[in-house]
Amino acid sequence: MCQNGSAMSELPTILVIDDETGSRESMAQAVEKIGVGVRTFDDAREALDHLDRSPGAVVAICDLRMPEMDGIAFLQAVRERELDLGVILVTGYGSIESAVEAMQVGADDYLTKPIDLYELRKRVTNLLENRQLKEEVTSLRQMLDKRYGFDSIIGRSAGMERLFEQMNLVGPTRSTVLVVGESGTGKELVANALHRVSPRRDDRFLAINCGAIPPDILESELFGHEKGSFTGATGRKIGKLELAHGGTLFLDEISELYPELQVKLLRVLEERSIMRVGGSELLDVDFRLIAATNRNLEQEVVEGRFREDLFYRLKVVTLRIPPLRERPEDIPLLAEHYLARFCEEHGREPKSLSHEALDLLQAAAWPGNVRELKNLLESLVIFHQGSVIDRSELPADLRMIAPLAGTGRIQAADGPVRTMVEIERQAILETLELFGGHRAKTAKALGIGLRTLQRKLKEYRREEETESVEA
Repeated sequence: MCQNGSAMSELPTILVIDDETGSRESMAQAVEKIGVGVRTFDDAREALDHLDRSPGAVVAICDLRMPEMDGIAFLQAVRERELDLGVILVTGYGSIESAVEAMQVGADDYLTKPIDLYELRKRVTNLLENRQLKEEVTSLRQMLDKRYGFDSIIGRSAGMERLFEQMNLVGPTRSTVLVVGESGTGKELVANALHRVSPRRDDRFLAINCGAIPPDILESELFGHEKGSFTGATGRKIGKLELAHGGTLFLDEISELYPELQVKLLRVLEERSIMRVGGSELLDVDFRLIAATNRNLEQEVVEGRFREDLFYRLKVVTLRIPPLRERPEDIPLLAEHYLARFCEEHGREPKSLSHEALDLLQAAAWPGNVRELKNLLESLVIFHQGSVIDRSELPADLRMIAPLAGTGRIQAADGPVRTMVEIERQAILETLELFGGHRAKTAKALGIGLRTLQRKLKEYRREEETESVEA
């Protein structure tokens, strides 16, 4: 049985879980005196189900010995869900062994019955103060991160400054956001930053890549399922749409949703309720949706692969992340940041790029965008022995190009001027040949998605076929 306390919604919420009525009520009354909201449960499973749907509680006081789910099992379930919840375990069968077990599993504190209610209030207050301190440290770190741009996103070019301005405006709102950009531009970073400047920052940010999960599993991942709803459903599963209640849900590669799931997602956005697979109960959900794609969704709509009504439901606000080739002035800042990071991670002495090497990086096409640059810099940190990385240590495809001052074009070191598109095509085809036609290895080496690589290769084949017909 669950009981609502007298707490207002803005107060921190404490859960009291004990199958003994007297003990449960006395602890709840004692904790209420420190100015918090209290919810009581006589069954740990009910408390856990409440947390799955409304993960806003900050502390749980749980009896160690209960008939259905004991305190240790409850604590393990909380830690598996990675909930930001302080847990105090309480028992009338106190012993050193049970205390050690509780702390090993991850309890924040431990008390024995009969409970000293003054001590209980003191322990809860300490947990709340520690939580507030952590939040202040996190906030300070976020402020320091802005040295490089908006939160952890690095860039000072005009295109990135415009993106930061848009993010500052839309972040604190409830609006659905569509983030568009090529693979490797950092769409999830943008989504995460929007969450952290929103009123939902204290709740969950959940991300799911719609293109990385098989279609027959994706619906269960999003909506969850009931026990026995299909072969292999041995228990209830809470889906991401339900777990994101109160927070933000980020759906990457939204264009990969199959048509039936597009219809269901549209209904969720319109009605703000879901039904688990195999379930019969409508569950209210309240989350902010941020979707992302590297495809042209308008073209996907025209070609019948994406629903027009869902498209317009998603693009309430559209943020475009410029590809790296459009902001070469950000490359020195990115290089400095990632070289320092990887030198620290791999225990290497500090490294820098020579002016000539940096010029080549700024002149490259970067089909894999920031992800490709990041992978290259980590490789250079690992294999380079000195403190300065020169042009000669860059990959062959980069050494073959040279920048033309004041232009947006690139020329071969020993040949005529070539466009960015031509450089990109050469890099992709040469890398594909290097890996003997193995597309997955090629995509990984370039730092781009396999789907992006496949799309590029199809474009090249169509161009060759057109040229052959015209000839």
